[in-house]
Formats: sequence, structure tokens, C-alpha cells
Amino acid sequence: MHTERSAGVIVFRDGHAGREYLLLRSASGGHWGFPKGRVEPGEDEIAAALRELHEEAGITVEIVPGFREVLHYGFARGSKNLHKEVVYFLGRARSFAVQLSGEHLDYLWASYERTRQRLSYENAQELLDRAERFLETLKSLPSSSPSPPSPLPSEGEGREG
Repeated sequence: MHTERSAGVIVFRDGHAGREYLLLRSASGGHWGFPKGRVEPGEDEIAAALRELHEEAGITVEIVPGFREVLHYGFARGSKNLHKEVVYFLGRARSFAVQLSGEHLDYLWASYERTRQRLSYENAQELLDRAERFLETLKSLPSSSPSPPSPLPSEGEGREG
């Protein structure tokens, strides 16, 4: 069975309403998930994740050290059964104005609870749970990131309709 490798970023920001995560709605199938895409030959996982995030959402992040999670799942493309391995990193948003590529229909910045409800797949919900627990352990550590500009767009602002 052929294995396809991808990398992605669970993007979050700390705003006036608390921590919010970025979700993208896929144009192929309409499911909600985190930005991700194929790792190109010669490209490392973090570089691929950052490139895909920029291509799909037009934003930049600071990767949070110590978080690297891998999802494995099977899927079909035409008559082929494939195995997918996706490596996810955690990224604190450095820019907030999302500019979607043609691969996505919509985006959403939302609280942990709303993000979890909106995620289309159980393995993505479990991934979010691990990211949230990881961030909770870091709460007592000082942040080297500047505070986001104020005011942030309110939860739910996107092109969702």
C-alpha cells in the first residue's frame, strides 16, 4: 500500500475572548480541518507545514517547540487504497488576516469547544484535545510572542454562511 506523507499546523491565537483555533473548510468534500498538505521531495516536515499554511491561509505562525503529533489513516483515491501519514505541529499565529486558497471554501477562528464540535473527523478532535492539553501545561511559562493586535475579529468571523 502506498503511503502519502503530509504535514500541517494546528494554529491558535490568544485573544480577548481566550484561545481560538483556526479551521479551514475544504472545497473537496466540505469537511472542516486544520491546514495541511503534502511534504515535497527534499522538504522537511516543519518547512512543509509552514509552506502549506501560507499557501492555504496566507498567515504565518511561530512553531511551539515540543509538540509533534502524527495521524495515520487510510483513504481511497479512485480505485486505489492509500495510507496517509500526517505530522502536525502547533503554531501561535503571528498574522491573523486569513486569505484562503482555492482549496478551501471558508475559515473559522473559534474556541476550543466550538472547534472540537466543528471538526469533521474523530482523529482530528483527538488531535485538538492533545494540543489543548499541551498548551495548558505551558500556561505558567512566559510567552515570547507579542500580544495580538486589538481588537481581533470576533469568533465566527470568516466567510461561513
